[in-house]
Amino acid sequence: MNDKKQTQYVIEPLRLDGIDNERPIIISGPCSAESEAQMLATAHGVAKAGVKIFRAGIWKPRTRPGGFEGVGAPGLAWLQKVKQETGMLVTTEVANRVHVQAALEAGIDLLWVGARTSANPFAVQEIADALRSTPDVPVLVKNPVNPDLELWIGALQRLYNAGIHRLGAIHRGFSAYGQHLYRNDPQWHIPIELHRRLHGLTILCDPSHMGGKRELIAPLSQQALDMGFDGLMIESHCDPDGALSDKNQQITPESLSVILTSLVKRDTHQSTESLSLLRRRIDRCDTELLELLNRRMRVCREIGLFKKEHNMQVVQAQRYDDIMRERCDQARELGMSPDFMGVVMQAIHEESVRQQIEVFSVSELK
Repeated sequence: MNDKKQTQYVIEPLRLDGIDNERPIIISGPCSAESEAQMLATAHGVAKAGVKIFRAGIWKPRTRPGGFEGVGAPGLAWLQKVKQETGMLVTTEVANRVHVQAALEAGIDLLWVGARTSANPFAVQEIADALRSTPDVPVLVKNPVNPDLELWIGALQRLYNAGIHRLGAIHRGFSAYGQHLYRNDPQWHIPIELHRRLHGLTILCDPSHMGGKRELIAPLSQQALDMGFDGLMIESHCDPDGALSDKNQQITPESLSVILTSLVKRDTHQSTESLSLLRRRIDRCDTELLELLNRRMRVCREIGLFKKEHNMQVVQAQRYDDIMRERCDQARELGMSPDFMGVVMQAIHEESVRQQIEVFSVSELK
């Protein structure tokens, strides 16, 4: 890996010891370790559902003080007991050097870096440095709380540069102000771009934190698998309503079993002649789009020259507003999302402005 933004990195898919690495990978367990009895009851339940990796938060970073912040290091012994009794691998979140050292000493199989920590380069570097002597420990990195792809990639790079190459990512959505359907906005295009940039990287989806509600876990899980995600991290609890943290997004092991059984795993390898023909049609449409955009930009350059000759400013705000409104209305009539068309037209407008400014600059040099 290196620091060039547009370089495509090739990373080997994450392989986990003792796990059948056929996708999807399922990780499940409570948001927080609360007691030994709670941990074991939940663990036996999720193991019965076919889960091979058990998760639990030992140290819990809370938004505001006063909430349950985890049981701390004593909970690691409960994870050890889960492993002994069920045979599952165990994983927990780490946020600093002390957490890493304690987790490694307890024989935790897999670590993950949380969303608040991945947003802090200093904290990620501290974790990377603490793991240098144990590079074979797999590490998953959740996306930062804000939609910053470079920050997410940077966190993975810091770990990679420290010799930790058994890496994966977890998409849990991005924080947004105000009331929304989802607790954290999915913004699916960001993990898709992450996969394009770090080709081969194993990416899991966390529908529990993304949705924030039990009823959203199943549809979000299916959507993630349909989009090619490699697995899921789902929060489950033997008594969700009595959970000390995030009770609304946790489900019972029995509900987890129902969801996992109902998920449809799509075939990602088989390619029929009919699909190949359809993809060729898409390629032709893309070529036509590029040709049309090229024609549009040539007109924009002519407009730029006209504005230069008549001493007019490049950006005409009213014209831009009119175009955005009209194109979004047209998109709605054609059955497309006006929000999608707004993003498209904004990108086209930015390139149009760049083309016109370039004309201004060239004419001034002459």
